[in-house]
Amino acid sequence: MAISGLNCSRWVAGIGAGFFAFGAVAADLTPAPAAPVAEEAISSPSPWQVRVRALGVITKDDGSIDQAPGIGLQYSDTVIPELDISYFFTDNIAAELILGTTYAKIKTDGLGDIDVGKAWLLPPTLTLQYHFTDFGAFKPYVGAGINYSLFYNQSDKAGFKNLDVKNDFGWALQAGFDYMLDEHWGVNFDVKKIFLETDWKVDSSPVGGAPLSGKAKIDPWLIGAGVTYRF
Repeated sequence: MAISGLNCSRWVAGIGAGFFAFGAVAADLTPAPAAPVAEEAISSPSPWQVRVRALGVITKDDGSIDQAPGIGLQYSDTVIPELDISYFFTDNIAAELILGTTYAKIKTDGLGDIDVGKAWLLPPTLTLQYHFTDFGAFKPYVGAGINYSLFYNQSDKAGFKNLDVKNDFGWALQAGFDYMLDEHWGVNFDVKKIFLETDWKVDSSPVGGAPLSGKAKIDPWLIGAGVTYRF
């Protein structure tokens, strides 16, 4: 009985040693937990963008005087500073609002180019644009929208008084491009065509104070170049 008990103890001890060795091997084979991987920060550009441009305003010399058929109007061209603000709804779709002010000198055309007066013009223009994104740093776009032209600080020349050019809506078409130098800064070239025809009137002293009236068809080209900043 003593011998049998000793053999049994040795058998149990052997089994225990075997399980211990198997556990040690299994522990060595268990893969270590993966180290946490830091998530790469993905920066997306701000939807806001601003541009500052030098803008040439080139008008169409067209218009009419109701009391003098065959006599038209002409207007002066100007160069002005201009600010625009854009908001990108997606990478491709954006809205742009341009802000700037200019003036136009008004003359008769076909009647000895008589100076009639001068009117300042604030033409805020809102366009909806499509931006092409397949050309790297070169980012062309096209747009269309609406303009509302406000005429203010109107003055008349000798022989005329009470010049009044009416505020009015017009349509706008646009094409241009940004060339981005880095994530934020770029250069811009932009062309807009505004279709603007409005009513005007003035009292005319040279013909006995009789009022003159008609249509002023200005239809300006807005040609600009400047700097782009994307927030």
